[in-house]
Amino acid sequence: MSVDHIRYDLLTQQALRAVVRRVLSDVAKTGALPGEHHFYVTFDTRAEGVRLPSRLLAQFPEAMTIVLQHQFWDLVVGDTSFEVGMSFGGIPERLIVPFAAIKEFVDPSVPFGVKFEQVVAEAPAATAAPTATTASTAPTPASEPLPSAEPKTRTTPAVAAVPQPASETQQAPSEDDPHKPASGGEVVSLDRFRKK
Repeated sequence: MSVDHIRYDLLTQQALRAVVRRVLSDVAKTGALPGEHHFYVTFDTRAEGVRLPSRLLAQFPEAMTIVLQHQFWDLVVGDTSFEVGMSFGGIPERLIVPFAAIKEFVDPSVPFGVKFEQVVAEAPAATAAPTATTASTAPTPASEPLPSAEPKTRTTPAVAAVPQPASETQQAPSEDDPHKPASGGEVVSLDRFRKK
């Protein structure tokens, strides 16, 4: 197996975290969420640079999901982290979350979501087995609960992007097409694009 000297996994992680940073920066500049957009941000509470009250850390010792929708204030976005004021049990608190600590970012209004996985640096030996995983834009399974500080539940699955309508040049899949999902967007097989 080839060694990935370019480290596509790290580049993908950085690019997707830059998307999250840009979205939050735009909200911080305008001071409001556009339209029906709102965000579920799940982060590792033990990650370096995370700042949250000890009572919340005791309640969420591994991961926590915050909802940026109605009751948050003073969103400040920096190069490596964001800060936000929120109320937990009627007590106002200030959180600092580094972008590197984010495990999942979901905007269920679109729907859009991205799930980050820990990227482990490869061993210098060329024979070392690859241990890195990449960011995934796969939907979060419904059986995987999101720990949340707010009493809200996610009803929309996280997906990579909004399905686009098929153009006239694309062949519509038949009802018995094995590559067509049960509902939602269309999965396109590479065979469709190969010359015959």
